[in-house]
Amino acid sequence: MKLERLAVQGIQRALSDQRAITAARLLSGFGEHAAGWLAVGAAGAALDRRRRPQWIAATAGVALAHAASIAVKRAVRRPRPDHPEIEIRTGTPSKLSFPSAHATSSTAAAVLLGGLAGRNATPVLLTAVVPPMALSRLVLGVHYPSDVLAGAALGAAVGAGVRSAMGLLR
Repeated sequence: MKLERLAVQGIQRALSDQRAITAARLLSGFGEHAAGWLAVGAAGAALDRRRRPQWIAATAGVALAHAASIAVKRAVRRPRPDHPEIEIRTGTPSKLSFPSAHATSSTAAAVLLGGLAGRNATPVLLTAVVPPMALSRLVLGVHYPSDVLAGAALGAAVGAGVRSAMGLLR
């Protein structure tokens, strides 16, 4: 735990510029309760009539991933960072930290919604969106590195499971 605390402190020192904090807060707002990803899925369903059932199933998968992260969070009950040298830069809906629901839903969205958005969208989202979302949680001081890594792993697993179960993106 001490190494993780030191990692958060180091990230906060390295990314203490107000622009980085503002960007982290914007990502946090987009990812809160998976709302931004659910809106993207709803837009896909509204705009792509031919694949509307796939968009709906993928969006439901993102919601399922978010719910899974909340269930794990309640079972594990790991508290969020609470140390005088870690600045908490945003509010959170709970005091529970493991896993990061933002990382979970963002990774599930990359796997599920990205596959519907286009052939190259999943790798782009996995490399250009998921890491900044995960990093934002550390910049804001509300998660430890293992929280975001576990969240990303959970999101990938749920996303892959939903893709397989629903026969999406064949």
